[in-house]
Amino acid sequence: MQVLSNSVQISHTLLKAALDRAQIVVDATAGNGNDTLFLAQNVRRGTVIYAFDIQAQALCHAREKIHEFCKRDDIEVNFIHASHDEVAQYVNGSIDLAVFNLGYLPGGDHAVTTKCETTLNALKIMLEKLRRGGHIAVVVYPGHAEGLKESQLIKDFAASLAKKYFTVGWYQMINHNNNAPALCWIEKVGE
Repeated sequence: MQVLSNSVQISHTLLKAALDRAQIVVDATAGNGNDTLFLAQNVRRGTVIYAFDIQAQALCHAREKIHEFCKRDDIEVNFIHASHDEVAQYVNGSIDLAVFNLGYLPGGDHAVTTKCETTLNALKIMLEKLRRGGHIAVVVYPGHAEGLKESQLIKDFAASLAKKYFTVGWYQMINHNNNAPALCWIEKVGE
């Protein structure tokens, strides 16, 4: 049995169950490519993945990781050098699943981080594009100033979503530290 000791592991466990039906998947924050690789290794044949990042360095790392560790030719991975709140310009139609892993690029400049305004805008767009039965996973990192603001904003926004249309969970390790990363898990249940 896998130990689920952090929010990313919980996210991947929940995502894995949802990926067998997904045809259009968005990695809203490609970063070093860990989530992109996880998605590419676990989606079904014919799935299209869109991986967004504002940093060219991040997309380069993600692309290299996919080429090195994912030898599948039955899926399509598109690397997009743009903000996640520009998703509607690149992804036509509905999406089945979206992943956000917020904060800064590990190993990169910690001053370059996701921002409340663009993240919330991107989340709203993804919710509009999300098919019924689709999921969005958002991992937040409240351990730095912008991450703390982003975490509270996402939590408040997600809590306000109408239960007629969305089911929302908030998962956080409460015995780790006061600012442990958290997962916001959203499922679209109605139209």
